[in-house]
Amino acid sequence: MATPAKTKPAAKTKTVAKKKAAAPKAAAAQSAGLKVGDRAPAFTMPTDGGGTVSLASLKGKAVVLYFYPKDDTSGCTREALDFTAAKAKFDKLNAVVIGCSRDTAKSHDKFKDKHKLKVVLAADESGKVTDSYGVWVEKSLYGRTYMGIERATVVIDRTGKIAAIWRKVKVAGHVDSVLQAVQAL
Repeated sequence: MATPAKTKPAAKTKTVAKKKAAAPKAAAAQSAGLKVGDRAPAFTMPTDGGGTVSLASLKGKAVVLYFYPKDDTSGCTREALDFTAAKAKFDKLNAVVIGCSRDTAKSHDKFKDKHKLKVVLAADESGKVTDSYGVWVEKSLYGRTYMGIERATVVIDRTGKIAAIWRKVKVAGHVDSVLQAVQAL
């Protein structure tokens, strides 16, 4: 009986240690606390097709920066297809749509080719951009906690300030809301 008693506390200690190890990252992500009117955090990321995108290079344009968890999953695919379908409308408003995840640029190439996507897909492999925008958060699924990207969208105006933010995005109808926000700039 002494052996099982020693085993159980050790297992609990490991679980607590894992949660504590994840907590600093979650706290850092949530502390980003970006608000409408704040200067958008600068970024430079590799993109699909071997390119690079930076906020500085887009000065004078509205930027729709949408964060999604993973290439080629159902919700992320639907969102990318919806933004692709509305691309011409965003183009008329001098707005650039950029999808961002922590997938590699090579993964983005496959995702884009498979679904014939027309939006830019940026690869934040280092996690610096998802951290600076506060979308790298602690998530929970079936009692398991892990770090991941919160589906979110940020509209950045032509001067580099945040004009609109959506957190915990529901994909259905979201692109229409974003388009209205860009039209209001």
